[in-house]
Amino acid sequence: MTEPATPLKKTPLNAVHREMGAKMVDFGGWDMPVEYSGVIAEHNAVRRGVGLFDVSHMGEIEISGPQALELTQYVTTNDASKLKFGQAQYSCLLYEHGGFVDDILVHRVSDHVFFLCVNASNQDKDFEHILKTAQAKRFDAMIEDAGPRLAQLAIQGPLATEVLRKLTSSDLAAVKRYHFTDGKVSGAEARIARTGYTGEDGWEIYVEPNEAERLWREILEAGREQGIIACGLGARNTLRMESAMPLYGHEIDATITPWEADLAWIVKLDKGDFQGRDALVKQKEKGITRKLIGFEVTGRGIARDGYEVFQNGAAAGWVTSGGPAPTLNKNIGMCYLPVNEAVPGRAIDVMVRGRAVEAVTVPLPFYKRAR
Repeated sequence: MTEPATPLKKTPLNAVHREMGAKMVDFGGWDMPVEYSGVIAEHNAVRRGVGLFDVSHMGEIEISGPQALELTQYVTTNDASKLKFGQAQYSCLLYEHGGFVDDILVHRVSDHVFFLCVNASNQDKDFEHILKTAQAKRFDAMIEDAGPRLAQLAIQGPLATEVLRKLTSSDLAAVKRYHFTDGKVSGAEARIARTGYTGEDGWEIYVEPNEAERLWREILEAGREQGIIACGLGARNTLRMESAMPLYGHEIDATITPWEADLAWIVKLDKGDFQGRDALVKQKEKGITRKLIGFEVTGRGIARDGYEVFQNGAAAGWVTSGGPAPTLNKNIGMCYLPVNEAVPGRAIDVMVRGRAVEAVTVPLPFYKRAR
């Protein structure tokens, strides 16, 4: 007798996506839109204008109390003490062996409140990881799974600020990249963060779930002049891949360390003790054996996630993410290779359905927006 399938989780905008004719898929246990008008059209809208995403499947964790900073410092690799109020930073949670629990965004709300945005598929694991750590180390802090009380919408692209400005009295010009403010969007109480996962300028807006549908419709209406369109997870993936933003389960996981993932910049060894620090110190002293690198396909074929990578006829690594890059009109990917080979200009072969397809390693990111 087979076990009944677990029902997919739904965001507050699920009915709206279906009403709009979105193609829906199972994404980590969530019923999510992968595309509306097509991945390439949605990708190009974000690169050239503005697009709107439902990212309410993402998780949020709030750490508060007298030792909120100390706990945040201990469970994350970046230096949260350097954050000013209203500032955010990219960071990660590690296991003691140095592998990733998750990559996250840490927002400093006040002296004693830190707000973490975590990956959808990891939110329960992340919450338990932080909670157990706090209990074991006796930190005087509260940990809340804030996801159920929040929806999240992302307005992304060079015209994103133009659209959002119509709906809020908050001074958006004063909110720099990786900063946030608490205010109102179309009358709804909101956390307005200048962050995103597309490589473009843009905003991620956190609101109560019962405000999500109204806001979604009003944002689309406000952005009509700028050509805003609804975008799905397919375009979100191609956009982040061009910008070489890691995806958990692909570029990073429990078996990969920040040194290997080319994320040394989010590790601050000099800030004091944190989870995984000892393992990272040992690995740094010993030296890594593999590293993440980008590649462009020069032969005929498309590299996909999980494909084997060969050098000189021998297996050398694997593709973490791969596919067409609409902005660049190339087939691209990221892969792990032996550290001495993970440099630009190396010839590699990607095994596409048993056939060797030529490619060459290139620097990351593939795409970087003009500042």
